[in-house]
Amino acid sequence: MSEAFDFSRWPPSLAESQLEALTLYATTYALSHGLLYLPPADRQPTIPSAAIHAPISLFPAPFPRKLFERAQRIQRTYNVLYARIAMDEDFLDRVMGAETGVGQVDDFIGQLWTGWKQLRDEGLVQPLQLGLFRSDYMLHAAPGEAVSIKQVEFNTISVSFGSLSQRTAELHRYLLAATQYYDVSPELRLENFPTNDTIAGLAAGLAEAHKAYNVEGSQILFVVQPGERNVFDQRPLEYELLEKYSIRIVRQTFNELSRSASVDPSTSILRIACSPDLHPGGSIEISTVYFRSGYVPKEYPTPAHYTTRFLLERSRAIKCPSIALQLAGGKKVQEVLTQPGILERFLADRKKYGKDVYGEREISELRESFMGMWGLDVSEDMLTPDFYAAVNAGKEEFGVRKAREAALSLVLKPQREGGGNNIYKEMIPSFLDELPQQERQAWIAMELIQPPEDAGNYLIRAGATNGESQVPVKAAVVSELGIFGYALFGGPSKDVVEREVGWLVRTKGKDSNEGGVATGFSVLDSLLLVD
Repeated sequence: MSEAFDFSRWPPSLAESQLEALTLYATTYALSHGLLYLPPADRQPTIPSAAIHAPISLFPAPFPRKLFERAQRIQRTYNVLYARIAMDEDFLDRVMGAETGVGQVDDFIGQLWTGWKQLRDEGLVQPLQLGLFRSDYMLHAAPGEAVSIKQVEFNTISVSFGSLSQRTAELHRYLLAATQYYDVSPELRLENFPTNDTIAGLAAGLAEAHKAYNVEGSQILFVVQPGERNVFDQRPLEYELLEKYSIRIVRQTFNELSRSASVDPSTSILRIACSPDLHPGGSIEISTVYFRSGYVPKEYPTPAHYTTRFLLERSRAIKCPSIALQLAGGKKVQEVLTQPGILERFLADRKKYGKDVYGEREISELRESFMGMWGLDVSEDMLTPDFYAAVNAGKEEFGVRKAREAALSLVLKPQREGGGNNIYKEMIPSFLDELPQQERQAWIAMELIQPPEDAGNYLIRAGATNGESQVPVKAAVVSELGIFGYALFGGPSKDVVEREVGWLVRTKGKDSNEGGVATGFSVLDSLLLVD
């Protein structure tokens, strides 16, 4: 059973010479195999001339084998669930819209929804949608309970670190092959190091969309951030698509697309203008738009940026994700899914989905992965909004009062991606004091996951260009498992073509509340399966 493994005894002890040797092996392997970032810079050069290794762990993170297999298994159900949510316009209008949902009080969500609603009224020409997903979990070890997995969040846009997570798993397998980890633990055996083929899996999803578009010579557009440092997580997908499927890639930012992108008024074909020296005819037809940006408000600093996003959405190209699927990934949707009957609406409605429904066991497995959560605006039934009744009574909503009472065991989450946005424990009461009442609908309260006590690892920060050697830091840590999947859906049959395609592990120091590698709070890790 999973509780048989003693997390407090991890990592194994190392002699100073062993630690130094492993660090050298790890960092040189990372530099040799593309486990890299571009170094920090006020302005990234157009043509890179240097790179640093990504932050990494020396040992893989122990994780119960049966719980890993469960996470892989339920990813298939999650793929279908979120595909069906994205196709349910009434549900998204109610939960995320600017008339009755979160979009009323969250300007970013409201802008996206309003643009999407206008496009729907005009008539969207491309019914197909592609989702590249990642469902994130932590081990939950509440006192007196068996260790379980609990979902942190479900990501539907710009899911990152698929490529670098594969490289990190390969790094740890290399360390085992090169050193046997100096026989410091009997758990460190090859059969406990699961393979990770996320690059091939994510590329396969993009290739499925490209194939469905079915126009010879079309290419896939990667919409990227300006000054992107995480290019070495994105480029391997490009290389896989080219080498395995002969699919070419165009990379552009929103600013570049505002000048280069056009949609044919009669065919709705999306074309990207370019120099005739680079492509005959001076433009490229796009089959699939893959967003590695566009998930936070700062990426839309002007109305023109929203206009560009809506131009892409209006086109015949398949979007990854569509605006609908991006809205489906909102934290409010995650909270609403915990309410009675909502999972059954999407997974057990035989009248709507025919034979493609799920049984009680499969739905229960999803529900068991939820932590308790609620909207700050709810009344005592934990379902009905309490805003106007609370205002009229001159008091706070029940959801806010409940969050104050349980603050030390909670995290508050807004409708944001990218890390650094959540409010934790003792910071909650003062935050609620300052949060305008009309904005509370946009926040959810979630019970904190309780990871196993006293697990540790050796963490190596990202490399540097100042010539200093990296020194691993032994720290108490918390690890987060992400499971990747893809889904192509939205045709007349409403069928969902989907797969589970890989995994990642991010490990952070226990005193850090956030877990985003790109925001500097954690390191890339991999799995050691334990029984």
